Amino acid sequence: MQYLHTMVRVSDLEASLHFYCDLLGLEEVRRKESEKGRFTLVFLAAPADEARSTELQAPELELTWNWDPETYTGGRNFGHLAYRVADIYALCERLQSGGVTINRPPRDGHMAFVRSPDGISVELLQEGEPQAPQEPWASMENEGSW
Repeated sequence: MQYLHTMVRVSDLEASLHFYCDLLGLEEVRRKESEKGRFTLVFLAAPADEARSTELQAPELELTWNWDPETYTGGRNFGHLAYRVADIYALCERLQSGGVTINRPPRDGHMAFVRSPDGISVELLQEGEPQAPQEPWASMENEGSW
């Protein structure tokens, strides 16, 4: 058995690509558009997984954008995506500067949660040992749910 991908439906492809690629740092590795099915699939990989993604088409995040508008609910029921990151403080700062709410700040220098434009919860985990607590994160309160 081999893990391939996780698929999430998105309501605004450009907003989702901005979040996952420009702010979170994933890379688009391939795209498929279906006129007949009226959808676009965009496959993303973490930079450290890009070579494996190219070779194996795994591990990836698949964004599915249906061209006909739909309302999606249940992002919290999905659970969450999780990514190991090199510098949790720098990434949270970039996300926040890009307008993303840090729902669970990295007070402990180890873990944070944010949400995608479609409400998908994304867990960020510091690579290796936790960083020393640092302001403004150390005293920042939770906001919303994750």
